[in-house]
Amino acid sequence: MASTPIVVIGGYLGAGKTTLVNHLLRHTGGRRVVVLVNDFGSTSIDADLIEGASDGVLALAGGCACCSFGADLVGTLQQALARTPPPDVVLIECSGVGLPAAVARSAGLARGAQVQGVAVLVDAAEAPRQARDPYMGDTVRQQWRDADLLILNQADRVDASALQAVAQQLALGAPGTPQLVCSQALVPAELVFGLQATAEDAARAWSLTAGRRADAAAPAAQRLRFFDRHIDGATDVRALAAELAAPASGLLRAKGVVRGLDGALWLIQVMGRRFELAPAPASAAHAVGHVACIALATAASQDAHRARASVPHPNPLSKPGLAQSAMK
Repeated sequence: MASTPIVVIGGYLGAGKTTLVNHLLRHTGGRRVVVLVNDFGSTSIDADLIEGASDGVLALAGGCACCSFGADLVGTLQQALARTPPPDVVLIECSGVGLPAAVARSAGLARGAQVQGVAVLVDAAEAPRQARDPYMGDTVRQQWRDADLLILNQADRVDASALQAVAQQLALGAPGTPQLVCSQALVPAELVFGLQATAEDAARAWSLTAGRRADAAAPAAQRLRFFDRHIDGATDVRALAAELAAPASGLLRAKGVVRGLDGALWLIQVMGRRFELAPAPASAAHAVGHVACIALATAASQDAHRARASVPHPNPLSKPGLAQSAMK
């Protein structure tokens, strides 16, 4: 049975977790998404997305749903995975004072669940003060360390020097974890859900939603680059996945099917510094050798990938499963 991807969304109170969830629910790309929250009272799903409610479940637009898990995350997740039709992806929104890594470990205990990554939102205006708080500072800094991807939100509330200072503070607190700067939690849905097709398709979808507006407001170094990397012949899939997930790659997300040295087809999924390897379904044979990528459009990452990718798309828009997985 194929595993269902799970993405944990964390961040301190007011960082923008629910704003991100609502944005993602508006841009599902046809995916059936289930959102798990601690309780409905602490999460404000936009009213126009809600189509009904029964038995502790909100029925959302597009076949999506929102469930409250209370104290039984694993049990609620198991029920969500058993839905008919099953979800394509499950988002777990952590409590503002919760530790995302602990939530991810619990979610990984559910049968059929595959934790793909932890995205932590950080309030650019409030993070320095929160990190110094004598009561909650330890929790805030641990949330940063738990992240596979840090989303530095509310960038429009601070000037360039303050934003740079926060980014440096995050780099010291969570070395090697990629950071994406944004406002109003406007990030490509594929960055959280995972890429469905080619990077060119992902770039087009992003530009048609919030991409142009978000990219115009982003620092030049934070523009996004969508490109396809092609792997010819058989390769060491674990070494390739580790390379894609390494800090030097500049990658935020990647997904592709490659042929291993054993001759088998493997599905590679990368989110930040976490990667997942799983046997690829037979239906993916037509896409073998193709890895779709989203990266920060820094000069270094562009040069590195240009040297490796046979068909790049330089269009600046805007630790794991199976038996083979790597946790940072």
